[in-house]
Amino acid sequence: MGCNRVETYVCDHGESQQPCFVKGLAMDQQQYIDFVLRTVEERDIRFIRLWFTDVLGRLKSFAISPEDLEVAFEEGIGFDGSAIEGFTTPDEADMLAFPDPSTFQILPWRPTNDGAARIFCDVCTPDRKLFAGDSRECLRRMFRRAEKLGYIMNVGAELEFYYFPDEHTPEPLDAVGYFDLSPSDSARDLRRSTVLMLEKMSIPIEYTFHSSGHSQHGISMRHAEALTMSDAIMTAKHVIRTRAYEAGIHASFMPKPIAKAPSSAMFLHQSLFDREGDNVFWGDDSKNHLSPIAKSYMAGILAHASEISAITNPTVNSYKRLSAGAGNGPRYATWGLRNRAAMIRVPIYKPGKRVAARIELRSPDPMANPYLVNTVTLAAGLDGIKRGLELPEEATSELLRLPESELRARGIEPLPSSLDEALDVFEASDFMKDALGEHIHSFFLKKKRAEWERFNSTVTEWELRHYLANS
Repeated sequence: MGCNRVETYVCDHGESQQPCFVKGLAMDQQQYIDFVLRTVEERDIRFIRLWFTDVLGRLKSFAISPEDLEVAFEEGIGFDGSAIEGFTTPDEADMLAFPDPSTFQILPWRPTNDGAARIFCDVCTPDRKLFAGDSRECLRRMFRRAEKLGYIMNVGAELEFYYFPDEHTPEPLDAVGYFDLSPSDSARDLRRSTVLMLEKMSIPIEYTFHSSGHSQHGISMRHAEALTMSDAIMTAKHVIRTRAYEAGIHASFMPKPIAKAPSSAMFLHQSLFDREGDNVFWGDDSKNHLSPIAKSYMAGILAHASEISAITNPTVNSYKRLSAGAGNGPRYATWGLRNRAAMIRVPIYKPGKRVAARIELRSPDPMANPYLVNTVTLAAGLDGIKRGLELPEEATSELLRLPESELRARGIEPLPSSLDEALDVFEASDFMKDALGEHIHSFFLKKKRAEWERFNSTVTEWELRHYLANS
């Protein structure tokens, strides 16, 4: 039935901090399908929006009628793949979208009568083979690798974004700061309505807050299995934008929209669980409560930090966030317990709580494709475990004040300083070709090279201001 998919097994053992994952407890595919078809009929759903993501991390959608839904589960729905970034050429345009029934959710902002629902899709070729350019399938392939080793990746996400008057005007709408409780926080009701919408779509929110920048906000989603969380991130970004649009403003996930204001990040909290639901990142280390597996996982990510940067930070603007003096973006492949300037931070809010042991990856930004970010970081972490890599010394704030030459002498390497530099490392990396597959690797490289060339050939206002009168 449909494409061949890996099954996801979920159970909540009552810990709100992190759910665990145990094989054998999920509904089978037909039970999900029966539930969806019954719900569509009972709830008067007239539009089924099929969602999928292109290689660059942009959400795509088309709608079908409920009469076509059962056929979609069985046979897929055809669409023109040549019109989607990173999919196929015009000569190989025919693609099939197979709805994943486990992702069915009614869209709560649509009318109750003649309502609408969404389902994420798996993309296949006409012969029903899973498509190599599908971001969800890319993550699922890496999920299978981890599962064979006895690990299941668990991820929580914190998204930062700005509210602006419109999509052309990067001007703050308030003068409120981090965690401030102020009557001038004009977006508090908008954040509230956004959370309610997400929770109606079964995306539990841990907390929302006003972030550091004026008119900058944050939302933290509770942990879930990696594929489910990636779907949740895509859904959250869409809901945030939709609610903002309805309020007459624009929500921007641009990493550095205002030069002298704080940047926006996509912090990812990662851990690995075994089949029994135990957190294998927990260890008896009295300082950080991390296991040897967790430390090797972290060391793997640090070892591949430059290679994965093009995926975690995929735009020209991304590197304005990571540059010197930009604020909250990491500049070096480092880790630390309390140092938020490190690429990987080890949260210690709840020392001694096994289920809460995790790492916080601080380099990704919210314009990254979450499926691909989780793919490459999982691949890097698994490589670190396989090779038994050891962590370098912890990066304290004092250490990071040392000159770059001394940091390099200690084995601490800077992250790429531009998209061009990141792409050079990405292109030469066999590790990334293996993690992403040839199709995604080659398309992403080609597309981002073209983006850099367009940026590099653009005459900016800064150049005109500094050179025009003195030339």
